[in-house]
Amino acid sequence: MEPRDDMIRVLGIETSCDETAASVVAWRAGAAPTILSNSVLSQIEEHAAFGGVVPEIAARAHVESLDGIVEAALADAGLELSEIDAVAVTAGPGLVGGLIVGLMTAKAIAAAADKPLMAINHLEGHALTARLTDGLDFPYLLLLVSGGHTQIVLVRGVGDYQRWATTIDDALGEAFDKTAKMLGLAYPGGPNVEKEARKGDSTRFAFPRPMKGSAQPDFSFSGLKTAVRQTATAIAPLSGQDVADICASFQAAVSDALADRVARSLARFREEFPDVALPALVVAGGVAANRKVRAALEAQCAESGFRFIAPPHELCTDNAAMIAWAGIERLRAGLTQEDAAGFVPRSRWPLDEVSQPVIGFGRRGAKA
Repeated sequence: MEPRDDMIRVLGIETSCDETAASVVAWRAGAAPTILSNSVLSQIEEHAAFGGVVPEIAARAHVESLDGIVEAALADAGLELSEIDAVAVTAGPGLVGGLIVGLMTAKAIAAAADKPLMAINHLEGHALTARLTDGLDFPYLLLLVSGGHTQIVLVRGVGDYQRWATTIDDALGEAFDKTAKMLGLAYPGGPNVEKEARKGDSTRFAFPRPMKGSAQPDFSFSGLKTAVRQTATAIAPLSGQDVADICASFQAAVSDALADRVARSLARFREEFPDVALPALVVAGGVAANRKVRAALEAQCAESGFRFIAPPHELCTDNAAMIAWAGIERLRAGLTQEDAAGFVPRSRWPLDEVSQPVIGFGRRGAKA
């Protein structure tokens, strides 16, 4: 594409779950990319009473707020819509109601302003964020840990991904949220489990480390979640210290299991890419903000000779800057979409559509 000057400016829109977001990112050859704006409206209060995201409520909230969020993103960037070179939007995976709102809005904006439209895989946004924040070269490994996804992906290039490991049952973020719910902690569960864990004894309960030591590289969290429920039931009613100790013990088990699973993929990367002098593991998703988890992964990377990269928290969780950047990456690579205006939202859209599901691949894992 040939912008009016040597800079590309892309408007990104993200509505795949419970954040309504819009962002403008700019890039020119030979310079680092710049996030000109990054507007995010969280729906935590709308869903708190239900202990989780309600799809119908999320979609309605996107409808009510997206126009204003897009206007704010353009205003913060100091740009008119006519000065944008393309519109990038999350088209999947995610909650289909929210995806419809974002995709239809982006189609309307692109058509009205006569701009190219790019339908972006939400997971690709996560996969490429480290190139926005750290200028990372290909290839590298991505560990995506969130409410709906737990997987390790080899990132070889834009549009070139290979899944190396996934969860055979529950996503890690889901395990955090359900543990919080079992213990009576408020939504969102993950941050509250971490908060309670800081006050607890991580050695009090010997929770299992799922699949630790297994030659299979995948993850599993269903059994750990069951162990938490059985423990909580056995010692009920729970005191405040009981809750803190369970959270600390759960978090310790998660961290140990993650580090063990990740170590296998790091070793495989070393074998397959011996010429990469300083390989990197990129961590993204809401769980990447957990300090205990991050410390365990940093230690494993240091032991394996890998660079550990975790983008800033606001770019680890759902955001539109990563979607705008994915659009820029695709424009740079010549991967334009002539049929984007007819793209249909995909509630399930694996980043690697070639790899077969693993044995025991669960419903939540299938989404990933």
